[in-house]
Amino acid sequence: MKKDFDGILFLVVGNSGSGKDTLIRAVMERYPSDRKQILSPKRYITRKPSETESNISVTPKEFEKLSLEGRFALEWHIYGLSYGVPAIIDDWLYSGHPVIINVSRKIIQEARTKYNNVKVIFIDVPIEISIKRLKARGRETGNQLNKRIERARTHQTYESADFILDNSGMLEKAIDGLFNYILTCVNQRMK
Repeated sequence: MKKDFDGILFLVVGNSGSGKDTLIRAVMERYPSDRKQILSPKRYITRKPSETESNISVTPKEFEKLSLEGRFALEWHIYGLSYGVPAIIDDWLYSGHPVIINVSRKIIQEARTKYNNVKVIFIDVPIEISIKRLKARGRETGNQLNKRIERARTHQTYESADFILDNSGMLEKAIDGLFNYILTCVNQRMK
């Protein structure tokens, strides 16, 4: 049976370098204070922390233990790394908070099976911009960088998204677009 909470689960997908984390941070800062606070959990990731990404760094063994204990609402494995979304999101959604998370499109089907109120947002960026951003952030090099570039090249669209946002131009325009979409969804849910 699907979890049918009052809060909406916003899952943000897009190629590496599309600006997902930047957009999420901006929307959270701008979100109106007279509404239930929008929340975004720190994900567990089996790699070292990065200045450009807020996460909880764990070893593969620690990740496996957390997974077996049922500590993740969602988890996926890609690029030789494991990612976990903490189960606390269920409490937040139950309390009516909108929750926004940067995830892999690999877990969208599972999320739609588990949760009733899911909105998938695809951040659309041309491959040339993705490559430039990936190289500039410096998080990956060599083979890891090449894998992300190749995946970006072969995953330029996501038709099953509820909302597609162009983030190839002015950042402020993309922030406005994401903010307005989220607020519209939340307002409709409150009716």
